[in-house]
Amino acid sequence: MQIGGDWRLNEPVPAWAGVFGKEAAANVRVVPENLGQWDTSLVLFLVHGRAWCAASKKEFHTEAMPENLQALLRQVPVSSVTKPPPKAAVRLRDLAASTGEKWAHHAGQNVSFLGECTLGFIGVAKHPCRFRWLDCLVEMQQCWGSSLPMVSLVSFLVGVILAFQSAIQLQQFGAAIYVADLVGLSVVRELGPMMAAFIVAGGTGARFAAQLGNMRVDEEVDALETVGISSVNFLALPRLLAVTVMMPILALYANVLGVLGGMFVSATMLNIPASAYWIETQNRVGFSDVSSGLFKCLFFGLAIGLAGCLRGMKCERSAAGVGTATSSAVVTGIMLVVLADALFAVIYNVLGV
Repeated sequence: MQIGGDWRLNEPVPAWAGVFGKEAAANVRVVPENLGQWDTSLVLFLVHGRAWCAASKKEFHTEAMPENLQALLRQVPVSSVTKPPPKAAVRLRDLAASTGEKWAHHAGQNVSFLGECTLGFIGVAKHPCRFRWLDCLVEMQQCWGSSLPMVSLVSFLVGVILAFQSAIQLQQFGAAIYVADLVGLSVVRELGPMMAAFIVAGGTGARFAAQLGNMRVDEEVDALETVGISSVNFLALPRLLAVTVMMPILALYANVLGVLGGMFVSATMLNIPASAYWIETQNRVGFSDVSSGLFKCLFFGLAIGLAGCLRGMKCERSAAGVGTATSSAVVTGIMLVVLADALFAVIYNVLGV
């Protein structure tokens, strides 16, 4: 077989199946004939030819080609020849299969972790003396200290914004006093718990994922499992209980700051005395309104703790894996809080709360 002319990647290359028929000789010898300039296109052509000859059980000889070309051919093993790309349908099917396997794997991890936490809480109820109460108290203190500044600022501003926006409309009907009703109900039932939960998810949930992720990278989690200590009972349960207990307390604090924000706007913009605002809030906001918001905060805290601990204990063993787990814990925690709030809204509506 004679090869000549110029070989460029931007020019078409003949296929070996079309160059030789089925009745080709047992040996294929490639010789140059007026060979001009060439690049990787000629190398790929000869590599594919070598693979075609190997599949057809034919001998392939390139001794007559230039030495530098033969050196390049020797650098490419026969097994590295790329196969033609699969069809689009095959790629889509593989993509769907890999996505389904990934989702199934994550779902299995979530269910397994949730089961381990459930069994751990049952064990704590049976044997409370075995629980690490000191670690739980430390986590409660850190949760309170890290979340308090942002909860204070955001809750107060939410009350201010809500009162300001509602006052613009209510003043037109001479019902400015009802700003206290609107702000009080909105804050204690929805906005106070939600704002506190979002801040805790962005701070405490991310901190849980980062701490446990670093412990997993440093193989501290593996060390606990090696000596027979459950990593879920030792690491996750104190954090879960801490954030679950602190979430209603932070939500109650957020409710107070939100009401004070509405009171500030009413006193400065609407000329409503603080005493009148407080009396109207007491007349409209009852114990059921406050307790309904605080009750669902228990589930908000549990969801945030589960998201942070799960992402941290299941992250990849690398710095990038810790970062991914931290961001995923925040997103997962906020999503679970929103889903839980929507579920409680339906339940409260059915019960008439």
